Amino acid sequence: MSLPVLILGDANAAAVNQLKTFIRETQTVSAKFSQTLLDKNARNIQKSSGTLEFERPDKFRWIYQTPYEQSIVGDGKQVWFYDHDLNQVTVREFNIAIGSSPAALLAGNSTIEDNFELINLGVQDDIEWMEAIPKNKDSAFEFIQLGFSLNGDLQYMALRDNFGQTTYLTFSELIKNPVLPNKLFEFVPPDGADVISE
Repeated sequence: MSLPVLILGDANAAAVNQLKTFIRETQTVSAKFSQTLLDKNARNIQKSSGTLEFERPDKFRWIYQTPYEQSIVGDGKQVWFYDHDLNQVTVREFNIAIGSSPAALLAGNSTIEDNFELINLGVQDDIEWMEAIPKNKDSAFEFIQLGFSLNGDLQYMALRDNFGQTTYLTFSELIKNPVLPNKLFEFVPPDGADVISE
C-alpha cells in the first residue's frame, strides 16, 4: 500500500465529511486490525494484528495479539500500556498521552478540529482519503491518514511518526455501535507487574 497523492484544492470533500459523520453517528466500535510498520526507508520492520474497541468519548481498548501481546487501555483519565511478556505496565495521564494521537482521532469527540488540521486527499482505488495534521507541534506524529470506503466504512489508517517510520493499519469486521461492557475500558495491573507512572 502506498500513501495517497495529495490532490490540491477541495474538489472532493467527502473524506473529511466521512470522518465527521463517523464521529457524529458512531458511539462505539469494535473491529479487528492488521498492522505493518515500515522504517524511514520503507523497509518492513514488523507485522502485527489484534482487536480494538472504543466508546466515545475517550474510552478505548487496543489489543495486540501477534507477534507480541500488548494491551493499551484508555479509561478517560489514564492510559495503560501493558507488555504481557515483560509483565510491565506504563501509566500516563490521559490528556498527555491521547491529545493528538490516532486514538484521539477515532475515539475523540466533535471538537476534533481543535487538535487536528483536516485535509482531503481525494479518491484512490475507491477509497476516500483524508489527512489529519496535529496542531500540537509536540505530537509524536507528523500526520495521520484515514481511508473510508465510498459507503462510509473506515478501512485504513496510515500514520508517520517523527522518526520517519510509517504504520499502516487495515480494519476488518468493523461493527458500529455495538453494546460494549464498561469493564473493557477498566485496567487493573496484574499481580506482580512492574508499574511505571509517567
